[in-house]
Amino acid sequence: MKERGNKRQLVGVIESDKMDKTVVVRVERVVQHQLYKKYVKRIKKFAAHDEKNECKIGDRVLITESRPLSKTKKFRVSKVVEKAVTI
Repeated sequence: MKERGNKRQLVGVIESDKMDKTVVVRVERVVQHQLYKKYVKRIKKFAAHDEKNECKIGDRVLITESRPLSKTKKFRVSKVVEKAVTI
């Protein structure tokens, strides 16, 4: 079967899991400032589909781009890379 292009995959941390089957993932990346050449942290939040409601706040997850699932959801949770430490 042939793939339909390359899908974006991002790694981020779960910031909110209050919605049903939806999580908010915070993705951080480091970019170099054009003028000053200093490295700056950029943060973006993505709504991702979590079918089994298995993700909790603080988990590190891999999200994959998919077709639009709602107005804001365009990613799915592929796998949980690292579980959050619970005390």
